[in-house]
Amino acid sequence: MQTNHSRRAALCLWGLGMLLGALFLFSFVLGRYDVSTLQVLRILLSRVIPLEETWSRAMQAVVLNVRLPRIALACMVGCCLSLAGTAYQSVFQNPMAAPDILGASSGACFGAALAILFGFARGGVTLMAFVFSMLTVALVYLASSKTKGGRSVSILLSGVMISSFFSAGTSYIKLVADPADQLPEITYWMMGSLSGARGEDVAFALIPMGVGALVLLLLRWRINLLTLGEEEASTLGVHTGRLRMAVVLSATFLTASSVAVSGMIGWVGLVIPHLSRKLVGNDCRHLLPASMLMGALFLLLVDNVSRNLLATEIPIGILTAFIGAPFFIYLMTRKESML
Repeated sequence: MQTNHSRRAALCLWGLGMLLGALFLFSFVLGRYDVSTLQVLRILLSRVIPLEETWSRAMQAVVLNVRLPRIALACMVGCCLSLAGTAYQSVFQNPMAAPDILGASSGACFGAALAILFGFARGGVTLMAFVFSMLTVALVYLASSKTKGGRSVSILLSGVMISSFFSAGTSYIKLVADPADQLPEITYWMMGSLSGARGEDVAFALIPMGVGALVLLLLRWRINLLTLGEEEASTLGVHTGRLRMAVVLSATFLTASSVAVSGMIGWVGLVIPHLSRKLVGNDCRHLLPASMLMGALFLLLVDNVSRNLLATEIPIGILTAFIGAPFFIYLMTRKESML
């Protein structure tokens, strides 16, 4: 039975990988500037092997400087938010856990709003969002270490309180911001968008995302042991406190770097883990890779709709909420509810 389950999970992972690869290439064709699939492939391959130029400079600029960073960032953010959500749900044994459960998103919003208020450039806004996101989680851990009771419950409650504090700070910044210039920029950032994605954004997020994802993938079989409970996991030689700390810190790296480069994009880290669990089961050895692939696939698909549905681009955070909320209600109301 276990062999059959593993084989089924492997087939699902291969299928998701091929779907993601196909959508990745197809996404380059979508847009108001027409570029054929063949030209896209030739332009991309020309970065690796020398090819005769049969494309214009404008085509090359659109593919490499406009669409490639955005498509790559959509895959990275979707992958990381979904992976972080799966890690949080597994480590806290809470099906409602999401990537912003420890206040990382609220801290990032405050940092970005503060940077916009002070007139920082886009790079400064991204850096401030990341720094305050990590600072928020550090405060959550500091507060939870001073409280009595269960460690997991203390962390969750501290996350709610610290998140509320930074949300209030963001509201105050919006109150004093210039309504003609700064307030619209803050509001748009909080809606979540990949518009104007640059290679610098990809480079900025690549290291923390890579470190966080690598640690979680290396620990994926140990995360399974946390479902057995504190005592049984300890008897098997697992230091549950250190393991939980490593998982939470890695998931926070993923969340902070994602929110810093894309703004607030909700529901990906809450819905996709449940859908992935339906496909491959609860075994984190299969669940974590499946959630990564499905998250990247989902956000890339939504971003394609965001930039092509209307003449004016729709912030991606709005679309993920429109799709995620009804779908999550559907998951909860099924007879074989996953919650």
